[in-house]
Amino acid sequence: MITQKRRTAGIHINQGQTNIHLDPGPGALVYSVNAGLDPQRLDAVLVSHSHPDHYTDAEVLIEAMTKGTLQKRGLLAAANSVLNGNSVCEASISKYHQTLPSQTIGAKTGTVFQVGSFRVEAVRAQHTDPDAVGYRFSTTDYGDIGYTSDTEYYDDIGKNHSGLKLLILCVMRPGGKPWKGHMTTDDAISILKAVKPKAAVFTHLGMQMLFRGPQREATRASEESQVPVTAAVDGMKVIFDDQIRIEKTTSEKQADLDTFANH
Repeated sequence: MITQKRRTAGIHINQGQTNIHLDPGPGALVYSVNAGLDPQRLDAVLVSHSHPDHYTDAEVLIEAMTKGTLQKRGLLAAANSVLNGNSVCEASISKYHQTLPSQTIGAKTGTVFQVGSFRVEAVRAQHTDPDAVGYRFSTTDYGDIGYTSDTEYYDDIGKNHSGLKLLILCVMRPGGKPWKGHMTTDDAISILKAVKPKAAVFTHLGMQMLFRGPQREATRASEESQVPVTAAVDGMKVIFDDQIRIEKTTSEKQADLDTFANH
């Protein structure tokens, strides 16, 4: 986040006319506009926990979603820490901004809600923010997508993400470099072996992961779990329908290669 060696803008999810922005950290507004993703067309803003690399642009995206606060529309779903604070974290979205959408939901493990064509469920995460959650997105025709958010490995994590077609894992560090509340490649491999999704993506890549080489770590995870794994690069698109396809521009492919060359 501090160096912006990789963007911290979160993930834009869309199906048909439904648009969701997940974990809008620093840069979410600017990079959305630059990519031609109109934030005024958002139907929901989702925040997994109250750490700045996941929430800083949430309020401005809420203002965009509500047409500059002029229309009461859209949905905000966020962990309790984000909305109310807890013993560790202060609230990170103002009470004013919480009143702007048509619906504001406190997301805790097991919370289920609908956003357009998506059924969304909050799933357990085990992080330094004790209210942190991941999310599961169910589609009508193509299966389910899971997002772990920031979490360390815990015993039931495979069960909580079972039956997924695509799993997006926040893999902060490479194998052998544990950090409390976060996931390493070794943890991700254990999860992939338990969940057995059709494909997986590593994101939320920390500096030590960048030094090691994210795609190198993803390739090792693929070999050991027998699940195809791709390390995210800025602007990468995952096409999710009957098949799962990864699209990278030429510059994004070069950035991926530069990681190998430099580290």
